Amino acid sequence: MNLMNHYLPRYQFAEEHSLHIPARPAQVLDAVSRPEVVDDPVARGLIALREWPNRLAGRLGLPSSLQHRPAFGLANFTPLGRDGDREIAFGLAGRFWQSDFGLVDLADAEAFAALDLQGRAKLVMNFSAEPEGTGTRLTTRTRVCCGDAASQRRFQLYWWLIRPASGLIRRRLLGRVKGALIRVDGGW
Repeated sequence: MNLMNHYLPRYQFAEEHSLHIPARPAQVLDAVSRPEVVDDPVARGLIALREWPNRLAGRLGLPSSLQHRPAFGLANFTPLGRDGDREIAFGLAGRFWQSDFGLVDLADAEAFAALDLQGRAKLVMNFSAEPEGTGTRLTTRTRVCCGDAASQRRFQLYWWLIRPASGLIRRRLLGRVKGALIRVDGGW
């Protein structure tokens, strides 16, 4: 959790899920961002549902900032780094409670660390791999820090609404990592 603690030591919201995977930590972390692992049809459906009002507005000729953007996904996150075979982390910043997510384009981890949080929120999602028995305990943690009281109030309602779907997406991602390693790599 060194990367997570470095990039977001202070936070108001957190979520954690884990799963045992019969593979080495390096294999597990390598699989986390494979396209066939992160491209989950259920996640795509939930994100489409989340984006539907904004995209519908665009189809009806109303203002829509999502109309010409691809669907939200891992590509929207800023890679924050990898700590050997222990952890990989991604960052995201914006006004997530807005219909278009209010994302801030961040060039790199340095830009993520330097971002002024006033009126925004920062999110760090990590994956940590710890040897456990005959495999690895893969854990994903998500932390969110809001820059001020107003953004925290807005995010809190949003968090209450999206947390079940967010948890489902993360649990499915863990399962997809496990499935990919067992199918493709045969585990150990």
